[in-house]
Amino acid sequence: MALVLHHHPFSRAANVVWMLEEVGCDYTLEYVDLMSGDQKTPQHRKMNPMGKVPVLVDGDTVVTESAAIALYLGDRYALGRLAPMPDSPQRGAYLRWSLYAPSVIEPGCVANSSGWEFRPSQAGWGTYEAMLDTTSAAIGGGPWLLGETFSMADVIFGGTLRYMALFGMIEKRPEYMAYVERLDARPAYKASQAINNRVIQERGLSR
Repeated sequence: MALVLHHHPFSRAANVVWMLEEVGCDYTLEYVDLMSGDQKTPQHRKMNPMGKVPVLVDGDTVVTESAAIALYLGDRYALGRLAPMPDSPQRGAYLRWSLYAPSVIEPGCVANSSGWEFRPSQAGWGTYEAMLDTTSAAIGGGPWLLGETFSMADVIFGGTLRYMALFGMIEKRPEYMAYVERLDARPAYKASQAINNRVIQERGLSR
Protein backbone atom coordinates (compact mmCIF):
# COMPACT_ATOMS: atom_id res chain seq x y z
CA MET A 1 0.00 0.00 0.00
CA ALA A 2 1.40 3.39 -0.99
CA LEU A 3 2.01 5.95 1.70
CA VAL A 4 -0.26 9.00 1.70
CA LEU A 5 1.10 12.44 2.47
CA HIS A 6 -1.45 15.10 3.34
CA HIS A 7 0.27 17.98 1.67
CA HIS A 8 0.39 21.62 0.72
CA PRO A 9 3.44 22.93 -1.16
CA PHE A 10 3.66 26.09 0.99
CA SER A 11 3.98 24.12 4.20
CA ARG A 12 6.50 21.86 5.89
CA ALA A 13 4.93 19.07 3.87
CA ALA A 14 7.06 20.28 0.95
CA ASN A 15 10.13 19.03 2.81
CA VAL A 16 8.46 15.68 3.45
CA VAL A 17 8.18 15.22 -0.32
CA TRP A 18 11.98 15.46 -0.36
CA MET A 19 12.16 12.82 2.39
CA LEU A 20 9.95 10.47 0.40
CA GLU A 21 11.99 11.00 -2.75
CA GLU A 22 15.18 10.18 -0.84
CA VAL A 23 13.60 6.98 0.50
CA GLY A 24 12.31 6.02 -2.94
CA CYS A 25 9.07 4.35 -1.81
CA ASP A 26 5.69 4.69 -3.48
CA TYR A 27 3.49 7.46 -2.16
CA THR A 28 0.57 9.65 -3.13
CA LEU A 29 -0.18 13.26 -2.27
CA GLU A 30 -3.50 14.28 -0.74
CA TYR A 31 -3.92 18.01 -1.27
CA VAL A 32 -5.03 19.97 1.78
CA ASP A 33 -6.51 23.37 0.91
CA LEU A 34 -5.12 25.51 3.69
CA MET A 35 -6.89 28.66 2.54
CA SER A 36 -10.24 26.88 2.76
CA GLY A 37 -9.41 25.49 6.19
CA ASP A 38 -9.32 21.80 5.22
CA GLN A 39 -6.67 21.27 7.90
CA LYS A 40 -9.13 22.36 10.60
CA THR A 41 -11.92 19.93 9.72
CA PRO A 42 -12.87 17.22 12.22
CA GLN A 43 -11.65 14.57 9.78
CA HIS A 44 -8.19 16.11 9.58
CA ARG A 45 -8.03 16.81 13.32
CA LYS A 46 -8.54 13.11 13.97
CA MET A 47 -5.16 12.61 12.33
CA ASN A 48 -3.53 15.74 13.75
CA PRO A 49 -5.32 17.57 16.57
CA MET A 50 -3.10 20.59 15.86
CA GLY A 51 -4.95 21.04 12.58
CA LYS A 52 -1.77 21.23 10.54
CA VAL A 53 0.14 19.50 7.77
CA PRO A 54 2.15 17.44 7.08
CA VAL A 55 0.42 14.23 8.01
CA LEU A 56 1.82 10.92 6.78
CA VAL A 57 -0.45 7.88 6.68
CA ASP A 58 1.17 4.47 6.30
CA GLY A 59 -1.57 1.87 6.55
CA ASP A 60 -2.82 2.08 10.14
CA THR A 61 0.09 4.30 11.20
CA VAL A 62 -0.31 8.07 11.29
CA VAL A 63 2.72 10.30 11.81
CA THR A 64 2.74 14.08 12.23
CA GLU A 65 5.55 16.60 12.80
CA SER A 66 8.06 16.71 9.97
CA ALA A 67 11.07 15.61 12.03
CA ALA A 68 9.12 12.64 13.38
CA ILE A 69 8.07 11.74 9.84
CA ALA A 70 11.71 11.81 8.72
CA LEU A 71 12.83 9.56 11.57
CA TYR A 72 9.92 7.20 10.91
CA LEU A 73 10.69 6.93 7.21
CA GLY A 74 14.38 6.42 7.83
CA ASP A 75 13.83 3.60 10.30
CA ARG A 76 10.90 2.00 8.48
CA TYR A 77 12.10 2.16 4.89
CA ALA A 78 15.80 3.10 4.79
CA LEU A 79 17.41 1.68 7.92
CA GLY A 80 21.12 1.33 7.32
CA ARG A 81 20.94 3.69 4.34
CA LEU A 82 19.33 6.96 5.46
CA ALA A 83 19.21 6.08 9.14
CA PRO A 84 22.08 4.45 11.07
CA MET A 85 21.39 1.07 12.58
CA PRO A 86 20.39 1.16 16.27
CA ASP A 87 23.79 -0.21 17.32
CA SER A 88 25.78 2.10 15.04
CA PRO A 89 28.18 4.57 16.70
CA GLN A 90 26.65 7.21 14.42
CA ARG A 91 23.16 6.74 15.82
CA GLY A 92 23.68 9.24 18.63
CA ALA A 93 24.83 12.04 16.34
CA TYR A 94 22.02 11.21 13.93
CA LEU A 95 19.36 11.63 16.60
CA ARG A 96 21.05 14.66 18.11
CA TRP A 97 21.15 16.72 14.93
CA SER A 98 17.73 15.54 13.79
CA LEU A 99 16.16 16.96 16.94
CA TYR A 100 18.51 19.94 17.25
CA ALA A 101 16.94 21.60 14.20
CA PRO A 102 13.33 21.89 15.47
CA SER A 103 14.21 22.28 19.15
CA VAL A 104 17.18 24.67 18.97
CA ILE A 105 17.76 26.23 15.53
CA GLU A 106 14.15 27.10 14.81
CA PRO A 107 13.14 28.60 18.20
CA GLY A 108 16.55 30.26 18.52
CA CYS A 109 16.10 32.02 15.19
CA VAL A 110 12.51 33.03 15.95
CA ALA A 111 13.48 34.36 19.38
CA ASN A 112 16.32 36.41 17.91
CA SER A 113 14.37 37.82 14.97
CA SER A 114 11.39 38.65 17.19
CA GLY A 115 13.48 40.34 19.85
CA TRP A 116 12.29 38.11 22.66
CA GLU A 117 13.71 38.82 26.08
CA PHE A 118 14.59 35.72 28.07
CA ARG A 119 17.29 34.18 30.22
CA PRO A 120 19.40 31.88 28.03
CA SER A 121 19.85 29.53 30.97
CA GLN A 122 16.09 29.03 31.08
CA ALA A 123 15.60 28.53 27.33
CA GLY A 124 16.30 25.18 25.76
CA TRP A 125 18.00 26.85 22.79
CA GLY A 126 20.39 28.98 24.86
CA THR A 127 21.87 32.03 23.15
CA TYR A 128 21.61 32.83 19.47
CA GLU A 129 25.41 33.00 19.17
CA ALA A 130 25.90 29.60 20.77
CA MET A 131 23.29 28.16 18.42
CA LEU A 132 25.14 29.58 15.41
CA ASP A 133 28.50 28.21 16.55
CA THR A 134 27.04 24.80 17.33
CA THR A 135 25.40 24.70 13.90
CA SER A 136 28.78 25.47 12.32
CA ALA A 137 30.38 22.71 14.38
CA ALA A 138 27.68 20.25 13.29
CA ILE A 139 28.40 20.90 9.62
CA GLY A 140 32.12 20.72 10.31
CA GLY A 141 34.19 19.46 7.42
CA GLY A 142 31.16 17.81 5.85
CA PRO A 143 30.00 17.08 3.41
CA TRP A 144 27.17 15.81 5.67
CA LEU A 145 26.33 15.76 9.35
CA LEU A 146 27.61 12.19 9.59
CA GLY A 147 30.71 12.90 7.54
CA GLU A 148 30.63 11.07 4.24
CA THR A 149 27.23 9.53 4.99
CA PHE A 150 24.09 11.43 3.96
CA SER A 151 21.12 10.75 6.24
CA MET A 152 17.64 11.89 7.15
CA ALA A 153 19.29 14.15 9.70
CA ASP A 154 20.53 16.24 6.78
CA VAL A 155 17.01 16.56 5.41
CA ILE A 156 15.68 17.79 8.75
CA PHE A 157 18.65 19.94 9.73
CA GLY A 158 19.36 21.20 6.21
CA GLY A 159 15.73 21.91 5.45
CA THR A 160 15.49 24.05 8.58
CA LEU A 161 18.72 25.87 7.79
CA ARG A 162 17.62 26.55 4.20
CA TYR A 163 14.30 27.98 5.38
CA MET A 164 15.86 30.23 8.00
CA ALA A 165 18.44 31.53 5.52
CA LEU A 166 15.80 32.09 2.84
CA PHE A 167 13.78 34.37 5.12
CA GLY A 168 16.79 36.12 6.63
CA MET A 169 16.26 34.62 10.07
CA ILE A 170 19.78 33.25 10.47
CA GLU A 171 23.24 34.57 9.69
CA LYS A 172 24.32 33.32 6.27
CA ARG A 173 27.68 31.93 7.24
CA PRO A 174 29.71 30.54 4.31
CA GLU A 175 29.64 27.01 5.71
CA TYR A 176 25.85 27.17 6.01
CA MET A 177 25.34 28.24 2.43
CA ALA A 178 27.85 25.73 1.05
CA TYR A 179 26.02 22.98 2.93
CA VAL A 180 22.64 24.11 1.55
CA GLU A 181 24.12 24.16 -1.97
CA ARG A 182 25.21 20.54 -1.55
CA LEU A 183 21.71 19.62 -0.41
CA ASP A 184 20.09 21.48 -3.30
CA ALA A 185 22.20 19.48 -5.76
CA ARG A 186 20.79 16.15 -4.62
CA PRO A 187 18.59 14.49 -7.28
CA ALA A 188 15.88 13.71 -4.72
CA TYR A 189 15.68 17.35 -3.67
CA LYS A 190 15.42 18.48 -7.28
CA ALA A 191 12.66 15.91 -7.86
CA SER A 192 10.76 17.16 -4.81
CA GLN A 193 11.02 20.73 -6.06
CA ALA A 194 9.55 19.70 -9.40
CA ILE A 195 6.68 17.90 -7.66
CA ASN A 196 5.88 20.82 -5.38
CA ASN A 197 6.06 23.26 -8.29
CA ARG A 198 3.71 21.06 -10.30
CA VAL A 199 1.14 21.16 -7.50
CA ILE A 200 1.52 24.95 -7.32
CA GLN A 201 0.80 25.24 -11.03
CA GLU A 202 -2.04 22.72 -11.05
CA ARG A 203 -3.76 24.45 -8.12
CA GLY A 204 -3.09 27.96 -9.39
CA LEU A 205 -1.32 28.93 -6.19
CA SER A 206 0.74 32.06 -5.73
CA ARG A 207 3.26 32.89 -3.04
